[in-house]
Amino acid sequence: MIELTKELFAYMATRKKFWLLPILVVMLLLGGLLVLAQGSALAPFIYTLF
Repeated sequence: MIELTKELFAYMATRKKFWLLPILVVMLLLGGLLVLAQGSALAPFIYTLF
């Protein structure tokens, strides 16, 4: 997983694709929110947002 992250950042630096970084951060945050809310009482409210 760490190797994949290194390659991704090397790709973004080489190809000047820094606009991908905010997209990846938002996707990771939303994914983390869904995983954390999966077992809680807030899950029905969070899933209605999507």
